[in-house]
Amino acid sequence: MDPRLLRAFVAVAEESHFTRAAARLYVAQQALSRDIRRLERELGTELFVRTTRQVAPTVDGERLLPYARRVLEAHDALLDAFVRPGGAERPLLVDVNSPGLVGGRVLRRARELAPDSELMARYESGLTGAAAELLAGRLDVSFGRFAGLDPAVRARLEHHFVRYEPMAVLLPEDHRLAELEEVPLAALAGETVYAGDGNPRTLEWTDLARHLFEGRGIELASPAPVAVGPEEFQRVMAKSRTPVLAVVDFPALAGTVLRPLVDPVPLSPVSLVWRKGCAHPGIDALRCAAARLAAEEGWLMSHEEGWVPRGESLILMSHV
Repeated sequence: MDPRLLRAFVAVAEESHFTRAAARLYVAQQALSRDIRRLERELGTELFVRTTRQVAPTVDGERLLPYARRVLEAHDALLDAFVRPGGAERPLLVDVNSPGLVGGRVLRRARELAPDSELMARYESGLTGAAAELLAGRLDVSFGRFAGLDPAVRARLEHHFVRYEPMAVLLPEDHRLAELEEVPLAALAGETVYAGDGNPRTLEWTDLARHLFEGRGIELASPAPVAVGPEEFQRVMAKSRTPVLAVVDFPALAGTVLRPLVDPVPLSPVSLVWRKGCAHPGIDALRCAAARLAAEEGWLMSHEEGWVPRGESLILMSHV
């Protein structure tokens, strides 16, 4: 059986929507529908109940889903275990979000530890979006808030906890709070703060902001079109003059100031995340680099020294 057909089936089952599944797999919706019909013919059963609003697995579809996932995991593991002709390892595709953040620093150290491995960087944003790419086999490693992913997605991924990253707020340089060296959370009461709402790739970050703002009088900025690239992000921010929730290592932008948040210090838990069954020397190098940086710079400070969402640390520890 062609693994492509099973990958199409799993995508539709998880998205409950042909259009979203096609976008996730980067294929035309018509091609995806053909693959599903072909799989149904090969298995001799109907796999989905289709309505105008939703697509839901039939009883046979539900029965197939765990088998399909295991087959795809084994297929991906087989591909990961073998090398290219001539003995060269395949490149490892790593989404570090931004060069100056945790992922970029871990990647640079990993390249020093494994100079013979090709670790290819990609600079995008959001673990939610990256997780779909990981499961589809189009990406190998990413960084972000593992506990913010859907439990069904977490179950198919591995992670190595890297850092409790202190959070900050990015302010226009003439904002009323810009003169402070540190911004107490209470000082943001009455403010509207942007935290990626409306960006489907960063749902885990927006969820973290909701937990942080709850009960503190801080409003989450309404969904907005996603600004791609630092220049466009800076232009939109200058126009809207909305404070932005960030982390302390967020890259500097002209016309803004970055101020750490305190009282308490909110912490963003960052993990190194990869697909279950993916084996590559580059992943070992990334894990080693993350552990060394964490030890050298105190990245694993106790969450009791700051704020994290309730139950977050339990999820992280249960998946280590």
